[in-house]
Amino acid sequence: MKHVAPTRPSKSFTCPHCGVLARQYQFSVTEKHLGGVNTYSASDWLAVSICEHCQGATLWLSEKMIHPNRGSAPLPNPDMPADVKQEYEEAATIAALSPKAAAALLRLAIQRLCVHLGAEGRNINADIGSLVKQGLPEMVQKSLDIVRVIGNNAVHPGQIDADDAEVVGHLFHLANIITETMISTPARVGALYANLPKTALDAIAKRDADA
Repeated sequence: MKHVAPTRPSKSFTCPHCGVLARQYQFSVTEKHLGGVNTYSASDWLAVSICEHCQGATLWLSEKMIHPNRGSAPLPNPDMPADVKQEYEEAATIAALSPKAAAALLRLAIQRLCVHLGAEGRNINADIGSLVKQGLPEMVQKSLDIVRVIGNNAVHPGQIDADDAEVVGHLFHLANIITETMISTPARVGALYANLPKTALDAIAKRDADA
């Protein structure tokens, strides 16, 4: 599903509550609603977006989302392991304030994800290398290395600007892509395959044994 980052002026965006791309009804709280003399600048105004799909409320201070406190990061893949999701969600809550810190947390998240994929978890670079030897798809390898390298630059500054909110925003998507490719899709395919008729499964097994 397409992800559209929440922004104050948008009439529709991906809801930070339900994760659905839906119409958002905007309501501003100004001095006219509060009464009294206008002593507020535009940057002081509060606004609320109500999601048409789930009726969840997003609260804005001028153009900054202040509730829920997860910035514009997409919701984590439901199949993301719990310990990985914990780091992902923490990164989401601080991404707007410190993209660099969020990048470092996402690096930790994919290091934990590598363990779930069969790596030892001692060294993230070595873990990715061992997974490649086990047949890790090239797209997943590249995604892991992108998060690894940018996350490393957040801790040890290099040539990549890990404090760039747009760059770090892509890391959230990559964490979800890795989870979808390596966990969600195999689980769905496995469930469909297991539901094939026994006669068909037996015939497939015989075919492969004779190959």
